[in-house]
Formats: sequence, C-alpha cells, structure tokens
Amino acid sequence: MPYKPAMSRPDHVLIVDDDEEVRRLLGEYLERNGLRVTLAVDGAEMRRALESANPDLVVLDLMLPGEDGLALCRDLRARSNLPVIMLTARVDEVDRIVGLEMGADDYLAKPFNPRELLARIKGILRRTRSLPPGGGVAHRVRFAGWTLELTTRQLVAPDGLVVPLSGAEFRLLSVFVEHPNRVLARGQLLELALGREREPFDRSIDVQVSRLRTRLGDDAREPRIIKTVRSLGYVLAAVVERLD
Repeated sequence: MPYKPAMSRPDHVLIVDDDEEVRRLLGEYLERNGLRVTLAVDGAEMRRALESANPDLVVLDLMLPGEDGLALCRDLRARSNLPVIMLTARVDEVDRIVGLEMGADDYLAKPFNPRELLARIKGILRRTRSLPPGGGVAHRVRFAGWTLELTTRQLVAPDGLVVPLSGAEFRLLSVFVEHPNRVLARGQLLELALGREREPFDRSIDVQVSRLRTRLGDDAREPRIIKTVRSLGYVLAAVVERLD
C-alpha cells in the first residue's frame, strides 16, 4: 500500500450565538473553508464544548440569553488564553471597547461579511502560532524590572508577583519586546499583534495598550515604559535583556 502523509488537523472554531440562522450560516461557511466548527447557543453549551471539543478559537456573540458575552469572555479569560473574537450587533463603540477590556482579542460588528470573519480568524491564529514558546530566540526577557516568560506566557513583576495577561496582551507585549526603543505605528501593532489591518477609527490597539500599561503599573498620564509618540504610535522605552 503506498504511503499517505498524515493530514494536519484543521483549525477548530467554537461559535457561540443564540441566533440559529447565524450559527448555521457561519458554521457552513467556515467548514467549506477548511475549518472544523462546533456550535453553541449559550454559556452552558459553550462550557461543555470547551471541556469536550478543545477549540483553537471562540467566536462569541455579545448579546446572549442568561450570561452575556462580556461575562462569558471575562470568565473565559480568567481561565485561559484561548483567542476570542466578539460579535456585536450594537453600533456603540463603548460596547466594543468594553469587550476588548474584558479580554477579547478582536471584535466584529453585525452585519458582517463571513469572509471578513474568516480573515480575522486566520489572522489571529497565524499570529498566535508565530509566537511559539520561547519565541524561537529566548525563553525569558527582562525590561524595566519586569520579566516576560515566553514559554509560560507569564508576566512577572519586579517584586516577583505573577501578573496575568490575556492572549492579546501577551502578543502585543511580545511585539514590543521584539522591537524595543522603536516607534511602532498603530497599524503596525495591529498587524503584528492581532494579524489584521487597521480600519478607520479603529481604537482596539489604544485599548490594548491602555490595558497593558495597567498591567505594568505604567501611569497613563506620564508613562515610563510604553510611551505615546504623538501622531505616530507607541514605543517600548526600555532596554530588553534576553535571559535564556
């Protein structure tokens, strides 16, 4: 019998949405494009799927019966770095920003083109996997007294306290430590950290930088570590030491 090389496992996406038509259409579209899909209608089904299906990414609707998407995202982020894309039918940008603050990696406003969701999914998964344990260069880096453990994805404070990071926060900080003392435009950061291009009025990077500054205890009014360069972007103003 001729040898047949093993096929790679398809990426697995969990869609959590209470709209049956949305679940069906998205599920069929993503499966036609080579993804494995699990569907859930609410938080209870989401948790069961997380335990049994081991997805690579969660697409989570904001407006759900019972626990809403924000609460579920916050709970998920407290236990996992699993990438989350938030879907929202609301047009208020505050809701989107809150979603990012709860730990979502990205958001998409309804109605949207399924091709855009597919592009976002692929971008986030590609970026997640481009930062393997150790980053391919070092397992730990130190900057401004802080230590970033690239293997365990942990941020360790100068006093030794472990500070939790969401998946998006880890990827953004990884980009900064790979390019210290270099001004990075918002579009560059969005592409490098989240794997997608910046849209007009897109504030997701500003939100993630703000969250990262909070993790680092960096005063937003006079930041010492991640500084704002007016009209250009942000810069990690610190020497980065590769430990091993």
